Amino acid sequence: MVGNSLSVNKLGLKVAQKLIEYHKEYNVKVASGPSGSTIIDAGIEAKGGIDAGILVAEATMGGLGRIKVGFRDYDGLALPTIIVYTDHPVIACMASQYAGWRIKTKDYFAMGSGPARALALKPKKLFQEIGYKDEHDEALIVLEAEKYPTEEAIKLIAEKCGVKPQNVTVIITPTQSIAGSVQISARIVETGIHKLHTIGFHLNRFIAGQGEAPIAPPHPDPTVAMGRTNDMILYGGVATYFVNAEDSEIVEYLKKAPSCTSRDYGKPFYEAFKEAGFDFYKIDPNLFAPAMYVVFNVKTGSTFKAGYINAEVLKRSVSFQEVK
Repeated sequence: MVGNSLSVNKLGLKVAQKLIEYHKEYNVKVASGPSGSTIIDAGIEAKGGIDAGILVAEATMGGLGRIKVGFRDYDGLALPTIIVYTDHPVIACMASQYAGWRIKTKDYFAMGSGPARALALKPKKLFQEIGYKDEHDEALIVLEAEKYPTEEAIKLIAEKCGVKPQNVTVIITPTQSIAGSVQISARIVETGIHKLHTIGFHLNRFIAGQGEAPIAPPHPDPTVAMGRTNDMILYGGVATYFVNAEDSEIVEYLKKAPSCTSRDYGKPFYEAFKEAGFDFYKIDPNLFAPAMYVVFNVKTGSTFKAGYINAEVLKRSVSFQEVK
């Protein structure tokens, strides 16, 4: 494995610095964390918001993705919709944004995503396949959690990343916060790559990626909020890729890629999760995919589409009521 001239931690920290410098404008709280670490709170004690969520998402992508917000009509339901694009889809998404690090100590647990993974090489097998490793002396990690990390958690992160604890910056966004909803929907490109990779499509085929996904209206119950944020991608997300592959290979994998290929497809995620006894391992893993894929093959000039947006389930997910 070799390093790369692109440092996701260096670039991601430049984005995080905007949150620190303009914390009042972005409605975030910056605090001194355990062992001299820096905590950027985007939704626990702070209000956060859409702008904060956009920067959190760009930081999570190691500064290698750009994000905007627009609106899209989902059969009479207009929802704010994330638009994300990157010319470095594998590094930005799989080597940074993917929530592939379980931060677990005796007194703390959270799923870790963001640039710090490229220092700690979590998970190692994936980084060996990508052939990428960051070598920066500062680490940036994003935690989807409802409380600040403990001293033991910070020391674990620092040790695995090979940096000093005071050089660790943590961004926290609870699932039920506005910033949390934004940064989760911004994972649409990553979700699509991850699903294709899981079923066997080679990462070296990806050239560029773009995606759209509605932003989930927050819910005070974190489990319901988690269900809604999943639904935005599973039933409303469109992932678009420029790839270099054989047409037959693209067709083979797209048949198995969209969320609609799952046996658990067709109901809001919270309902499926409840029926599974709130056990993630009883949910069909094939469900975790964009609603729709669009793929441009630069090798042949062909364009492919698979899956579809399901506005009916989106409306059920957000408890939509039309007032007349």
